[in-house]
Order: sequence, then C-alpha cells, then structure tokens
Amino acid sequence: MKKVAFVCVHNSCRSQMAEGFAKYYGQGIMDVYSAGTENYHEVKPLAVEVMNEVNISLENQKPKLLDEIPIPDILITMGCEAKCPWLPNEHQEDWGLEDPSGLGIEAFRKTRELIRQKVLELIDRIKDNRL
Repeated sequence: MKKVAFVCVHNSCRSQMAEGFAKYYGQGIMDVYSAGTENYHEVKPLAVEVMNEVNISLENQKPKLLDEIPIPDILITMGCEAKCPWLPNEHQEDWGLEDPSGLGIEAFRKTRELIRQKVLELIDRIKDNRL
C-alpha cells in the first residue's frame, strides 16, 4: 500500500477533508495522513460541518505537524504556493485549491467536492499503477 500525505500550512481544513475522503474511499489501497507546517488549534468547524453532510466525521481529528506523520510515498500539497511544505517522497503534486476559510459554508462545500473528485482520481491512478 502507498503511504499518502496531504499537507498544507495549518492542517485545519483542505488537508483534513482530503484525509477524510481518502480514508473513506481508499481503504485497503493507501495509508493516509495529513499534516501542516504551523501549529493550529483546531480543525475548522465549517470543514467538520460540510464533511458531516457527506457522512465523514472529522470530529476526532486534530491538526498535526509534519514530524508527526511517516515519510510518504505520495505527497499532495493543497495549494499553498510559496509556503508549500515538503517531505521526501516518490511522487509529489500540488492540487492548487484555494483556502475557503472566511468565505462561508458554500465555499467549504465547493472545496469539499473538488477534494472528493481529486481523491477519487488519485485512488484510480494508484489502483492502475500509474503512481
């Protein structure tokens, strides 16, 4: 199984949603982690809310730092531009997703659906041995 890490600056929204979807859809295909480069006190409440809408709970999740996760085979950054974290890896890509923080629940829902689509595509590429 591939180790996949979703990383961003705070690990409080996008990377947490990606971890939730990847654990849900990628069982038996990948080991999934998420982390950030800076401490943050909680997973954003709107991220928790919109994931609850699709029956994936982030309520027991907490932001983690890079040194709290194993070295991944696949490193996915969320769209953090110049501040993108880095870990050794076999494959890295940036998903270029805007942070919905401060934009309201509809922005979180839109981001959630973009992440779901990208996670499903990632799982297909792993299953097809394209990663």
